Amino acid sequence: MEPAAGGFSEEQFREACAELQQPALAGADWQLLVETLGISIYRLLDQTGLYEYKVFGILEDCPPALLADVYLDLDYRKQWDQYVKEVYEKECNGETVVYWEVKYPFPMSNRDYVYLRQRQELEMEGQKIYVILAQSTSMPQFAEKPGVIRVKQYKQSLAIESDGKKGSKEWSS
Repeated sequence: MEPAAGGFSEEQFREACAELQQPALAGADWQLLVETLGISIYRLLDQTGLYEYKVFGILEDCPPALLADVYLDLDYRKQWDQYVKEVYEKECNGETVVYWEVKYPFPMSNRDYVYLRQRQELEMEGQKIYVILAQSTSMPQFAEKPGVIRVKQYKQSLAIESDGKKGSKEWSS
């Protein structure tokens, strides 16, 4: 995967919207990993031996704008995610860059991520869709730390819309 440079294209945002509307599971060996409480998680073993995941579901009591805001709230993440050692945003060359270090138990080493992240609110067929994209990048402002493994192939897409009631329909990869 090539690191993101200069942000994301409009096409990447539209692709995330399309997947929310019509999940793309055909043509590949996606396996249903778990299905519970209105959430389905699929995984696909890629050529590198790593898994890619897709999550589809309904969150009945969480409006889409709130879900998108909570997803982006790094200070709140520090409160509920016990595995966060350090996470913060920094503006670099006009882009929002996130640094995130995740605690791993002994004897494993902590992992860290440096990635670009952008949010857009799109409208498709009269429906507002919140899209958040993230992808690894390399920035000299974020030097690798001794003893911490840098994850260099990180990407995530998230699309959220109303479920037509008071909740959210969500897709992420």
